[in-house]
Amino acid sequence: MIELQTPAYRKAAFALSFGSFLVFCNLYLFQPLLPVFANAFEVTATKANWLLASSTLGLSVSLIPWAVISEKIGRRPVMLFSLVLMPLVGVLSLLIESFWGLVAIRGLMGIALAGYAAVAVAYMADEFSPTALVVAVGAYISANSLGGIFGRLSGGMLADFYGWQGAVAAMATFTVLGMALVYCLLPPQRQFVPSNDSFFKQFRMVGRHIRNPILWMAMVIGGINFAVFVNIYSVTTFRLLAAPFNLPVSIASAIFICYLAGTLTSRLSGRWANRYSPISGMTFGTLVTLTGVLIANIEHQAAVVIGLLVVSGGAFFTHSLAYGWVSRQARQGKATATALYLVHYYVGGSLGGFYLVGCWEIGGWHAVTLGALSLAFANIILIQLLGAKNKKVPVQEPC
Repeated sequence: MIELQTPAYRKAAFALSFGSFLVFCNLYLFQPLLPVFANAFEVTATKANWLLASSTLGLSVSLIPWAVISEKIGRRPVMLFSLVLMPLVGVLSLLIESFWGLVAIRGLMGIALAGYAAVAVAYMADEFSPTALVVAVGAYISANSLGGIFGRLSGGMLADFYGWQGAVAAMATFTVLGMALVYCLLPPQRQFVPSNDSFFKQFRMVGRHIRNPILWMAMVIGGINFAVFVNIYSVTTFRLLAAPFNLPVSIASAIFICYLAGTLTSRLSGRWANRYSPISGMTFGTLVTLTGVLIANIEHQAAVVIGLLVVSGGAFFTHSLAYGWVSRQARQGKATATALYLVHYYVGGSLGGFYLVGCWEIGGWHAVTLGALSLAFANIILIQLLGAKNKKVPVQEPC
């Protein structure tokens, strides 16, 4: 097994994290441009949200199939193939002129991204020691946040000068270069043993995970957490472009620098889990997120920025612990378990977008605040139920 603080760990952890960085750059490239697309295609904010939701939904429905394939052929081939597909789909989007055609292509992008996202943590669970795993997952999720920042900033800034097509072309070029780096650095798997189970039996494993409350509740917690986090940013973009702020897209997209708070807290989450407990950490992270939502409700640019920093810190802390929880608790089918967590995660993000953007259209930012708080309170209740269930149910995979 790969141990913490060894050369093998540093090489593998960097390659996995950089691949994750590329995935999230491509996933969130369009998010700061939703108001631009709403104006360009003359659609409502809720309809424009399909450009983000289609990619997250495409990703979510593809995670399990990619994970099942990886149980047969290994994690590394699936991750590398996913990286190859990403720039190809990006270039394809440059040929599309209609709104719904672009929505469909973004759905294909989600399918391409899912190959990497589905199995990277399973690769870690196979190859890393338990101590190295929790730290590596934290670093991996930090790279998620950095990729989200870079993708959104580059999307907003490049689109101001070169249009959204220029942003897509630049991202495709960057992805090709990054793919070559990951290919050179990511070690072959040494601990992976191909499954002899049929594809049907592999898919049955999904049902076993869902029937295990210790796993399923953590997955739902991750989905609700993401529903609040990612869509607070989407609605904030609309808020900053409107009165009284009236900011340009390039400046409004700078709010995604607030993701850096999540980069820090996700790395701290592994240390929290090793010293205290994941349940207390998820509770703490959700309370921090709730506090950030309240701060962002103040009608001042500084308050919006501080609120988003706090929301990001709490949300990534909770996500890292919930994600790591699922990867550790699953005794069989780790790839399908971690992929199923991400299904809940991204479905939550997709549905949460229509919920919070709908709140924005109906009642403005105060309605968004109430909607986000309702989700955060629901998650606190679920986390406490998970803690109670964990004390009663033995940690094992059902037969």
